[in-house]
Amino acid sequence: MRIGLETESFHLQFITGRMDIFGFIRKTAELGLDGVMINIIPWPGLPGRGTLESFEPEYLERVRKEIQKYGFFAEIDTNGTDPEHLKEVIEAAQRIGADVIRTYSCMGEYDSERLKRAPKDIKKIAPLLEKYRIKLAVENHEEELTDEVIQIIKEVNSPWVGAHCDVGNGMMAWEDPVKAVRKLAPYAFTSHFKDHIIIHDGEDYRVCGVPVGTGNIDTEECFKILVEKSTLTRINVEMCFPYAINFKRELGAGGVFAVGEGAFKVEQPPYDLNVIKPLDYYYPPEELLEQMIEDQEKGTEQSVKYTLALRDKYCR
Repeated sequence: MRIGLETESFHLQFITGRMDIFGFIRKTAELGLDGVMINIIPWPGLPGRGTLESFEPEYLERVRKEIQKYGFFAEIDTNGTDPEHLKEVIEAAQRIGADVIRTYSCMGEYDSERLKRAPKDIKKIAPLLEKYRIKLAVENHEEELTDEVIQIIKEVNSPWVGAHCDVGNGMMAWEDPVKAVRKLAPYAFTSHFKDHIIIHDGEDYRVCGVPVGTGNIDTEECFKILVEKSTLTRINVEMCFPYAINFKRELGAGGVFAVGEGAFKVEQPPYDLNVIKPLDYYYPPEELLEQMIEDQEKGTEQSVKYTLALRDKYCR
């Protein structure tokens, strides 16, 4: 099993200009990993395509060469199912040598119309996926239930369209992570390996990212399922700390009806509520930025070490 790293794991360094995609690729190599998952969703107020500066052919060729220098695999993270957008992303993926693209249907909130439209949209770009031998992986991205993702895959009915199995995102839709992973594993083309806790911020309960192996998701069981019940040859660490988000579906939508047990056990917030509210973690104030950048880097290193240990346990 090859282990990759998603650019989200260093999002604070990206959005402050301290890291670019070339620095990220080098850092991934330093961590002893095997590939990169490059998120191209734009950040508000910043130029470029997320962690890529542009889709210009010369620039993408430089990215491709840096990836190849380390013998890495490459994948791309995008969102939405608009066929024209996906065509552009497929072309960019082909230029950098990425063979898997992650996307999702809903865009920040549950949208039943987007879910209904997704199979028709994706069918339009299936021939291009086949042409370039690139797979499209539909993610359970906070708003979508695993059954809804599987339904999209079945309706498209293409060998080039499968699932992106995110270990933690089901929680935002009130799904038990282990059950969600077990459902998606047979369809999985790629993954996000992460960990979460539940916190209360004085207003409501939130799902909060933490370094992998330190939260309340049974990440070892999830890893084991991905090894034994999927055809995956890669697992991508996505260290989502500091990050917190509200629930996206109604209570019980995914089969869980209360916080308090298992993955939904309530813990203390990682930072003092009087200093910063959890929903502000992603874009922290200037006075906390240095500490949170350091915490994020340590969390990524911790997550990678934990995941590599699981690989040693279950893949050798």
